[in-house]
Formats: sequence, structure tokens, C-alpha cells
Amino acid sequence: MSSIKVYNTYSEYLVKRFGEKVYKLPISLPLTCPNRDGCVGTGGCTFCGEEGGSFENLSNRLSIRDQLLKNKEYISKRYKAKKFIAYFQNFSNTYVPLEDFKDNIRQAIIDDIVGISISTRPDCIRDDYLRFLEEIKKEYDLEITIELGLQSVNYHSLIRINRGHTLAEFIDAVLRIKRANLRVCSHLILNLPWDDMIDVIENAKILSALNVDEIKLHSLYIVEGTEMAEQFKRNEIAMVSKEEYMERVITFLEHLDPEIVVQRIIGRAPEENTLFVNWQESWWRIRDEIVTTMEERNSFQGAKFNYLNGKALNKFQ
Repeated sequence: MSSIKVYNTYSEYLVKRFGEKVYKLPISLPLTCPNRDGCVGTGGCTFCGEEGGSFENLSNRLSIRDQLLKNKEYISKRYKAKKFIAYFQNFSNTYVPLEDFKDNIRQAIIDDIVGISISTRPDCIRDDYLRFLEEIKKEYDLEITIELGLQSVNYHSLIRINRGHTLAEFIDAVLRIKRANLRVCSHLILNLPWDDMIDVIENAKILSALNVDEIKLHSLYIVEGTEMAEQFKRNEIAMVSKEEYMERVITFLEHLDPEIVVQRIIGRAPEENTLFVNWQESWWRIRDEIVTTMEERNSFQGAKFNYLNGKALNKFQ
């Protein structure tokens, strides 16, 4: 059995959707987020470093177009790629004035761009921004995906990590994005120290019930200079074992709607300035170990997806 059979991979989805392999071109902008500048909080999430998730990007001093062209040239030569997704990756890309946001999006529409992905927060989603994106989608025939950081459906954990929003804002954002006929990708950290397997299952159930289109799983890593790093040094938080993380991923996938596309099942992290990352193993080795374990168990995404649409009424069939 291949990994495509084990879970609904993003690479397979892109080939089916666009007829060939598609590559993301990351864009880094000099942005912040409302959880840093005092709008909803200060200091940011306790796990978030200064790069805001864009440690491999080009300098944000380059224009959007220049970043795209440089990355496009490199990836085209290395992989013979012909189709690309412009990926606004760092911080909260909708947390700018509407006219600035419109200008950023229009700058990203260059030759061979077939889609745009926009990372942001649930509390930075508003209908007028979505209406603009819906117009862009129609005008240029682009696939537009909003990547929402959630991290956990456990709102007690969201408070602990100083997330600045709870589950309600996420649900509201997803419903609004879906009404605008755009795709939703949700980011989750499956091994937050305060979450257990019940939370893992509930993550899958809520995302399935909301009919999100894609998910991206991350393993928690500890970045020097963050509040979580200080908690880690004081032994106030403990990391689950690699084996426990693997079980969480497998359980999550088993409860997840099989139609949801899985962008990744473990995250990458910068090698420098990290106190803990992926149990000191390569991310792809852990990914492959998860896939192999699922194959050996005859497990697969959606194996336990049986809880929606009035499950209790099945007794009358």
C-alpha cells in the first residue's frame, strides 16, 4: 500500500486538479499580527518565533513580484516545474488595510500562477476581503486557499498558548470562507503539552463537520527566545514521545473525513535556535514511519469517520 492510499495527499490532489505537479512559491512580507501589536494581545503565541513561520523565505525587502520570480526561476530549473501557487506564508497576511491587501494579491498574479494560498488568523477574516478574493478567483480562474492557524480545538489550550482567539472565531472564519467559495486549510499542532487523545479526535471531528478542504499537521518545536522556550527550560511543559505523536497522527487521520486533503503530517523547523524539534530525527523519516505503521495495521484516513449525519439513527437501518 502506498502513502496515497493511507491518506489523501496534497501532491496527489494537485496533480488531479491541475494535471501535473504544482509547487508553492513562498512570499514573505513585513507584517505582524493582532496578537503582537496590542490589538488582541502582545507577545504573540508562546511558541511563535520572530520569523512567524517563514524561516526559509527570501528577504521581505524584496517585492512580491521579485520574490516570486526568483523562487520560480530556481524551482523551474531544479524540478522542471511549470505551474505554481503564490504562498503568502508569514504572520497574518489579511491583517493589513483592505486596499493594501488587494495590491498584494494583484502583485502575485504572474505567469504560470494557478493558485494563491494566504496564511492568516481566524480573527483576521472579514467579508469584504473575502468578496475581493472571490472576484479575483473568477477573474483569473485561480484556486484560492485561506490557511487558518488554529493549533487545537481545545480552547483551554488556546488560552495557555496566548493564541488571542478561541474556537468560536475559527468556526466563524471557516463558515465565511466557505460562503465565499474559497478553500480552507487548517493548521494544527497535535502534541501541545495540554492536549490528549480526546483532543486529537475532537480536532478531526470538528474539522470534518466544518467541511474544511485541507489540513496541515505540525509537530511542536521549541524556539529559543519564546515564552514556551522559557517554560521548557523550567520543566513546566513536557514533550510527548515520538511514538505518542505518531499514534496521535494515526488516530487523527482515522477520524478525519477521507475527502479532506492532507498537506503534511509533521512539520519542518529551523535547525538553529531550537531547543527541541522532531525528537532529533529527520521529519521525513518520522513521516515515513507513520505511513509504514498505518500500512502494517491496514489503517487509513477515514477508517473511523462514522460520527456525522445522525450516527445514532443507524440502528434503524
